[in-house]
Amino acid sequence: MCRHLEEGLAFHCAPALAGIKPANLISCAKADCPNFAALVEEYNQALNSRDIYFQVLSQLERSYLLLVYRRRQLSAQLERPEIAQLLSEAGYPTGCPLAAQLERLGRRLAEQKEGFPHEIGLFLGYPPEDVTGFLRHGGKNCLLCGHWKVYAHPEQARELFRRYDKCRDALCRRVALGMSISQLFQAA
Repeated sequence: MCRHLEEGLAFHCAPALAGIKPANLISCAKADCPNFAALVEEYNQALNSRDIYFQVLSQLERSYLLLVYRRRQLSAQLERPEIAQLLSEAGYPTGCPLAAQLERLGRRLAEQKEGFPHEIGLFLGYPPEDVTGFLRHGGKNCLLCGHWKVYAHPEQARELFRRYDKCRDALCRRVALGMSISQLFQAA
């Protein structure tokens, strides 16, 4: 087990691990976990039966970009008509398995010279109106800035942010006590 990875997953991916968000993303430095691929495989073996999946979306010279997601929840998110439409407009295949959409997202990440393709927010559970608001306003003039930039329904977003923070804090405390992500969610 890589303690640094466990702590990073607890901090950055708690809402997806706990099932209150379809997915979270974490950047993992290669130097911190030299056996990263084996660890990802171990997490998948331990947690896929709980509908928790780990997938490397992109690999850079010094880091990996890891998506932690709930398969059923993410599939349902991407099948919502307004989200499917936005993804189709961004060149994603329609009516196909989640794996094909994640493959396309990985290619988009590889093509992107700086930052992230904006549609990644749809995979991470951001409301579609906030994703389109970000694009329309170039990241400016948001109503609230928290886990993402909010352009509609700031009170709902504020409550979600509060839940995400509470979840993160609880998971980080448990990991700090020596519990592993696999232990915590295999028994859940």
